[in-house]
Amino acid sequence: MQLTAAEFIELALANPVNRTILQRLATLDLNDAWLVAGCLFQTVWNLRSGRAASEGIRDYDIFYFDDSDLSWEAEDRQIRRLNAACVDLDGRVELRNQARVHLWYGARFGPGYPALKSSRDGIDRFLVRCTCVALRPSVDGLELYAPDGLADLGRGILRANPLNLRPDLYDAKAASYQSRWPWLTVVAATG
Repeated sequence: MQLTAAEFIELALANPVNRTILQRLATLDLNDAWLVAGCLFQTVWNLRSGRAASEGIRDYDIFYFDDSDLSWEAEDRQIRRLNAACVDLDGRVELRNQARVHLWYGARFGPGYPALKSSRDGIDRFLVRCTCVALRPSVDGLELYAPDGLADLGRGILRANPLNLRPDLYDAKAASYQSRWPWLTVVAATG
């Protein structure tokens, strides 16, 4: 399935939670804020599979970038603001400051995660290349960020991301996706 930017956005917005989060995100004044990854590509794959747009989506991730205060307390204040703005939504909304990821990633997933310079840097490092997608409100509507394009996402081809090559984590994630969408094609990780 070929997938254009306009089609991707239309499909992502078919999930009412995505649509509402993007509307509210515009009012929260978070620096470099994006709705990212799973809630977007899983909506597309659900619709392609004839399922409800939000079926099985456990959380809705938002990245922002603020390097002015790297404390957990500063991030937690923003998380609480977002939670208050989204308390009525059906689904867990999770906010992460990408300026802080290098402080905790190694302890959770293994060493080697650099300090990031933007939210896009975090999006660029998702384990599966076609899942590197994000949307954010802009003056012209919605801005799409998809550094690897949309071809593999539309065709359901999963490839390991060389920017975050962790074959064991990639294999587990790809297997999880394929168990939910059996038509996906998994390309073996190398490295």
